[in-house]
Amino acid sequence: MSDKPWRDVIAVEELEKDWVTRVEVGRRIIAVYDTPTGIYASLAICTHGGADLCDGYFDDHVIECPLHQGAFDVRDGRPIAAPATRAMRVLEVRVRDGKVQIRV
Repeated sequence: MSDKPWRDVIAVEELEKDWVTRVEVGRRIIAVYDTPTGIYASLAICTHGGADLCDGYFDDHVIECPLHQGAFDVRDGRPIAAPATRAMRVLEVRVRDGKVQIRV
């Protein structure tokens, strides 16, 4: 557990259902994923090619980079399809009072 404070990033009702939603937190771009098992979040930049993952294809728990089609599991950030080899940075997420909150 982190000692960093929780930050509201988006209302749950504003999330794109079963898809990835792009939000800005300060200068950071965050990808928020609405999955069958809950809400997850990561930094939105692909660790392979630097593309914005929010522009990629999303299905179930997998986000595919729009640049080279490397893929990641949004639950833990691990790469699951080449050319991605380095995990993406996932963030702690919780929902409180209808808001998605993260720790950055």
